[in-house]
Amino acid sequence: MYDYTDLVGYIIKSIVAKPDEVKVTMVEGERTNRVEVSLANEDVGKVIGRGGRNIDAIRAVVRAAALKNHDRVMVEIV
Repeated sequence: MYDYTDLVGYIIKSIVAKPDEVKVTMVEGERTNRVEVSLANEDVGKVIGRGGRNIDAIRAVVRAAALKNHDRVMVEIV
Protein backbone atom coordinates (compact mmCIF):
# COMPACT_ATOMS: atom_id res chain seq x y z
CA MET A 1 0.00 0.00 0.00
CA TYR A 2 1.35 3.38 -1.01
CA ASP A 3 1.40 6.45 1.24
CA TYR A 4 -0.64 9.33 -0.17
CA THR A 5 -0.05 11.78 2.69
CA ASP A 6 2.70 13.64 0.82
CA LEU A 7 0.47 14.20 -2.20
CA VAL A 8 -2.47 15.43 -0.13
CA GLY A 9 -0.23 17.56 2.08
CA TYR A 10 1.42 19.23 -0.91
CA ILE A 11 -1.91 20.11 -2.52
CA ILE A 12 -3.54 21.40 0.65
CA LYS A 13 -0.51 23.36 1.88
CA SER A 14 -0.48 25.26 -1.41
CA ILE A 15 -4.11 26.36 -0.85
CA VAL A 16 -4.23 27.36 2.83
CA ALA A 17 -3.04 30.52 4.58
CA LYS A 18 -1.42 28.64 7.48
CA PRO A 19 0.45 25.66 5.99
CA ASP A 20 2.28 25.03 9.28
CA GLU A 21 -0.96 23.89 10.92
CA VAL A 22 -1.78 21.26 8.28
CA LYS A 23 -1.45 17.70 9.57
CA VAL A 24 -2.05 14.77 7.24
CA THR A 25 -2.26 11.19 8.52
CA MET A 26 -3.14 7.92 6.85
CA VAL A 27 -5.36 5.35 8.56
CA GLU A 28 -5.17 1.93 6.98
CA GLY A 29 -8.29 -0.20 6.78
CA GLU A 30 -8.93 -3.65 5.40
CA ARG A 31 -10.02 -2.57 1.93
CA THR A 32 -9.93 1.23 1.97
CA ASN A 33 -7.35 3.59 3.38
CA ARG A 34 -8.34 6.96 4.79
CA VAL A 35 -6.25 10.12 4.56
CA GLU A 36 -7.28 12.45 7.38
CA VAL A 37 -6.47 16.16 7.14
CA SER A 38 -6.57 18.52 10.11
CA LEU A 39 -6.02 22.23 9.60
CA ALA A 40 -6.78 25.69 11.01
CA ASN A 41 -10.46 26.63 11.29
CA GLU A 42 -10.16 29.61 8.94
CA ASP A 43 -8.64 27.40 6.22
CA VAL A 44 -11.41 24.79 6.17
CA GLY A 45 -13.55 26.88 3.82
CA LYS A 46 -10.66 27.32 1.38
CA VAL A 47 -9.99 23.58 1.24
CA ILE A 48 -13.66 22.67 0.82
CA GLY A 49 -14.31 25.44 -1.72
CA ARG A 50 -17.57 26.76 -3.04
CA GLY A 51 -19.99 23.87 -3.27
CA GLY A 52 -17.22 21.43 -2.37
CA ARG A 53 -15.36 21.90 -5.64
CA ASN A 54 -11.86 22.06 -4.15
CA ILE A 55 -12.17 18.99 -1.94
CA ASP A 56 -13.80 17.08 -4.81
CA ALA A 57 -10.85 17.97 -7.06
CA ILE A 58 -8.35 16.88 -4.37
CA ARG A 59 -10.23 13.60 -3.95
CA ALA A 60 -10.23 13.05 -7.72
CA VAL A 61 -6.46 13.55 -7.95
CA VAL A 62 -5.81 11.16 -5.06
CA ARG A 63 -8.28 8.64 -6.46
CA ALA A 64 -6.50 8.73 -9.83
CA ALA A 65 -3.11 8.21 -8.18
CA ALA A 66 -4.52 5.34 -6.12
CA LEU A 67 -6.18 3.75 -9.14
CA LYS A 68 -2.81 3.50 -10.82
CA ASN A 69 -1.59 1.43 -7.85
CA HIS A 70 -4.88 -0.53 -7.48
CA ASP A 71 -5.62 1.08 -4.08
CA ARG A 72 -8.73 2.61 -2.56
CA VAL A 73 -8.22 5.90 -0.74
CA MET A 74 -10.65 8.36 0.84
CA VAL A 75 -9.71 11.94 1.80
CA GLU A 76 -11.50 13.39 4.84
CA ILE A 77 -11.22 16.68 6.70
CA VAL A 78 -11.17 16.13 10.44
